Amino acid sequence: MSISSNIDRAARYIQQGKVVAFPTETVYGLGANAFNPMAVAKIFEIKERPSFDPLIIHIASIHQLDRLVLNADERVYKLAEKFWPGPLTMVLPKSNMVPDIVTSGLSTVGIRMPSHKIALELIHKSDCPIAAPSANKFGQISPTTAAHVKKQLPDVDYIINGGKTTVGIESTIIKLTDDGFQILRPGIITSKDLEEIIPFDDASKKEKEVAPGMQKSHYSPRKKLLIADKSSLNIDKSKAGLISFSGELENGYRKVIKVSERNDLKDYAVNMFEALHSFEDDNDIEIIIAEPVCERGIGKAIMDRLRKAAFNWKTK
Repeated sequence: MSISSNIDRAARYIQQGKVVAFPTETVYGLGANAFNPMAVAKIFEIKERPSFDPLIIHIASIHQLDRLVLNADERVYKLAEKFWPGPLTMVLPKSNMVPDIVTSGLSTVGIRMPSHKIALELIHKSDCPIAAPSANKFGQISPTTAAHVKKQLPDVDYIINGGKTTVGIESTIIKLTDDGFQILRPGIITSKDLEEIIPFDDASKKEKEVAPGMQKSHYSPRKKLLIADKSSLNIDKSKAGLISFSGELENGYRKVIKVSERNDLKDYAVNMFEALHSFEDDNDIEIIIAEPVCERGIGKAIMDRLRKAAFNWKTK
């Protein structure tokens, strides 16, 4: 079956109130008609996602904003012109057309326009915006291939296989304030990128749980994960796997996955979740060590994911 036929079938499923996994440029999403509360409820059920964690709505046209948000000011359109389609989510005041289940009862909703051709075509053919978190069990490793989705969510109604994602980590999420923007979740679009359009607001207080991925623990493998430091480097490396970036820590490990051959942080972002999946599935590996990077630019998003993935393991 061709990709076009797969998308047609998936769009029919969305229209019928079913749930479909599909690729975006960031990670695979688990999508349903954003205007259908019963369909959206299936997302929470399949993911085992708590009801307090809101979903992002994906659109294929700027004109779809009118039905989803209230009072989108000119800053929204300036940011959209620069970064959409792409890995930027804006948290905006929601309209009454958006079901409360999508936003966990909040008065705001996260909106983004993905750049992946399959995602855009699916939204267009479904004739509705699509609510979609990452297509994985809640709190576990994000999926960057269709195989990752099938491993964690074998009962999903349909999966479109669009190959490996090209960004590899979830979108940057921002909220607009009277004074500019706040970053709620870092991503490949950095504060420096955004400040070319509007100022950064470092004064206003951030709200809790207004966007996905704000919990202390997230993206976690089923095996112990530690971020490399002096103490973690004293473990028994014969049963450990290393996510390597610089190449400086590789001696002695049972298995090494080098996420970049050119010391490029974009490569780390693209390959990080795939490396975690690989070690999680490897029976010879009992513990995973991840090499940290400097928290500048994309490095901030990478370390955000690694800290949350390692959070629960620090006390075990």
